[in-house]
Amino acid sequence: MRPTRNYPLLLISQFLGAFGDNAILAVIVGQLTLMQKAGQITQEELRQRGTIYTSILFIPYVLLAPLAGYLNDRHAKTSWLRGGNLIKLIGTLVCSLSIGFGYSWQAVGYFIVGIGSTFYGPAKYGILPEILPRERLVKANGTVELLTLLAILFGAIGGALIVDRLSLTACYGVLIGIFAASFALNLLMTPTQANPEVELSASVGEFFGHFRGLLTAARLGKVLLGTALFWVCGAAMKINFQPWGLDVLKLPDNTQIALLGLWLSVGVMAGSIAAGILYKVGDLRHTRHAGFALAGFLALLFAVEPLGLGALGRTAIESAGPAGTKTVMLAVLPAVMLLLVASGVAAGLFLIPLNAALQAESDPQKLGKTIAVQNFCDNCGMILAGLLVFACVKAHLSASQVFLVLAVLVVVVVAWLRIPGKKSAA
Repeated sequence: MRPTRNYPLLLISQFLGAFGDNAILAVIVGQLTLMQKAGQITQEELRQRGTIYTSILFIPYVLLAPLAGYLNDRHAKTSWLRGGNLIKLIGTLVCSLSIGFGYSWQAVGYFIVGIGSTFYGPAKYGILPEILPRERLVKANGTVELLTLLAILFGAIGGALIVDRLSLTACYGVLIGIFAASFALNLLMTPTQANPEVELSASVGEFFGHFRGLLTAARLGKVLLGTALFWVCGAAMKINFQPWGLDVLKLPDNTQIALLGLWLSVGVMAGSIAAGILYKVGDLRHTRHAGFALAGFLALLFAVEPLGLGALGRTAIESAGPAGTKTVMLAVLPAVMLLLVASGVAAGLFLIPLNAALQAESDPQKLGKTIAVQNFCDNCGMILAGLLVFACVKAHLSASQVFLVLAVLVVVVVAWLRIPGKKSAA
């Protein structure tokens, strides 16, 4: 008999954990905004530190992915739901040491949070077949994914809100409470079965063997590179929003900067829905068109500064006065908001057909390993995004010029990414 209470406990715990993952980053990076406005750090230091801190979370996903897969295969999934959240809680406590011992403690703590997320990730999906009947798995996977997306959005905005309004001590009190609540919910779950016959060498060997097999496949190898390109763009844009919002758009606080990501995410969701309606599974003929469209919108985001749209926003803010600033910022710069939504739509139209093809055309018996390989590639892409933005900062390129560099990269990769049809790939 399947434990019926595990599923709702998983959903609530997953939402809180993903919310905390993004809220803690917003608190860490949000402090840089406050420090820059107070004259404690320069604009270049803000960009360098923001890039580094945003990229820290992705490193454990790449370094520990095979180990995380092994541990989740061998031990009960409920054990690693608890273990992952406990590690996140410890990482948050280490981050809070920065209150008395300096900002750099947050780097150590956030890296530990990333380790917790790495071990938690495979468990949240892997446990579903163990606690639900087969006919509910598709809907359950979609529900977990939707809650994760919502948690990412609300976590980024919620973290920005508290860092703008609360002391750092209060911020970490809130974050510790969120991770503690998620951990407590995991403790209430009925333990699932372990699989002690799984061996480390065999598990890791299978991971890298499947990794090589997918990358060398004529069609699925390019599909994997395409999904990784999506995450390169997403991570680079997320990193670049802070300096772009401050320097070009002159946004007044972290909360308004976080809303830039909201508009982009709304576009991705709309593009994802549209892709599901417009395209059949395996139809990748229009993928490159969406990629070129994304590059075009990125180039237009670069053009916001030379076209003076940032100045237009500042004029509206000044005319509204202090009392009306928040209201104005929700409606000002409609061209910028439309560009962000349009960029997200193009990105969704690019990503979803690739995801569907990868899942539909992979060996059904190895789908879990395929998703693990995809996650590995996507996180490598996000680390590359951090390196790209950091290199741009070192080259003294402006935040607007980062969008142009990203647009050129997308054009080059998409032009090369001629994904063969099913027949030619076979």
